[in-house]
Amino acid sequence: MTRLFEPPAYGPQGACFWADTVAPGDWPRLDGDVTTDVAIIGGGFTGLNAARTLARAGASVVVLEADHPGWGASGRNGGFCCLGGAKASDAMLERRFGAGAARAWAATEQAAVAHVSGLIDRHGWDVDRHSQGETLLAHTPRKFAALKASAPVLSSELGVTVELHTKDELPALGLGGPWHGAMTVPVGFALNPRKYHAGLARTAQTAGARLMAHSPVTALERLAAGWRLRTPGGTVTANRIVLATNGYSHEDLPPWMRARTLPAQSTVIVTRPLSQDEQRAAGWWSSQMAYDTRFLLHYFRLLPDGRFLFGMRGGLYATETAQARISRRIHANFNRLFPAWRDVEITHEWSGLVCLMRTLTPFVGAVPGHAGLFAALGYHGNGVAMGSYAGHLVAQRMLGRAPEGPAPEWLASEPPRFPLGRYRRLLLAPAYAVAEALDL
Repeated sequence: MTRLFEPPAYGPQGACFWADTVAPGDWPRLDGDVTTDVAIIGGGFTGLNAARTLARAGASVVVLEADHPGWGASGRNGGFCCLGGAKASDAMLERRFGAGAARAWAATEQAAVAHVSGLIDRHGWDVDRHSQGETLLAHTPRKFAALKASAPVLSSELGVTVELHTKDELPALGLGGPWHGAMTVPVGFALNPRKYHAGLARTAQTAGARLMAHSPVTALERLAAGWRLRTPGGTVTANRIVLATNGYSHEDLPPWMRARTLPAQSTVIVTRPLSQDEQRAAGWWSSQMAYDTRFLLHYFRLLPDGRFLFGMRGGLYATETAQARISRRIHANFNRLFPAWRDVEITHEWSGLVCLMRTLTPFVGAVPGHAGLFAALGYHGNGVAMGSYAGHLVAQRMLGRAPEGPAPEWLASEPPRFPLGRYRRLLLAPAYAVAEALDL
């Protein structure tokens, strides 16, 4: 088996704050040989949503998680359930998929947020939900001008009222900092991703899905009818498979995966709880989840217990030296944007992998040329909502059902491979350099 990054990128979560808030899951390890209708590789948001939908429809389902529950991106992300999932612009979508593609994608983004919200409300999960939509903060006057120009378009596409805030209005809103204005889109909310993950696991198990931890799939074998998946503890024979591994995918599991994705690191720090006086000193006491207008953006929010979460893109490598370099950088950026908290203790710091596609759009559908094999991946750093919805959509496709919500057909278009093969991570360096220049 081959992965793109160095082993530490796939290792323990480190000092991840979310792990302190939820008791470890007790999924058993696969021991022996089992047969099932569907095997799902990956026990994160995508895999569990697919498992829940399939099991509720009567299918027998086995979920295989490589490590402990919530080990991958679903247990490491920033907890932003918001619009996103693609990096393609409206113009790119229209050019590639035709007139109306941008509006169809906007509807899909909203449906993804509504899907997660509906699950939480229906089951009464306590996921520390907060924030009324998301706020985008302009880091230059030019970017605020761009926000003002985009607000009417967004309002039309989403069917909501997008609100603009001038630089002078931000302090009274508790959105203090070196910002030149902001825009709030009233779609989405923040949550504790591990609490959401735990709720998903319970409902999938209640529906009849079997969830297995510490059971990495080491090989896939095509049978005359179906597939056999090998793990260190046993095998699973299944009629169909779902690949739900996103940025944690293997290059050769199956070989079709090779160079289809480009994992990239993201890094997060969390402070100790901040007093109200400390929040006032920085001018930030809002519960809004927020991010800035940089291409290499920072994302941040005040957690319900008063801690402050701050994230940004990670390093190009997962070596000890590279990780130390990105750690210094995220601390420096945090201190620059929130100087009043320069001496506040950082209690947690960790990294995880997001998943980029060459098309800058997700892939959700059947894998061409591989009967019975399906995949859902490529959420471009916004997997809480879109990863959940994609799991639900791919399950509906497997069941032969029409999607319950928006689902553009082009989501099932086979993603092309990145150039440079196993060296494609080199593509990130010039992309990051250009982005940093454009962010000035």
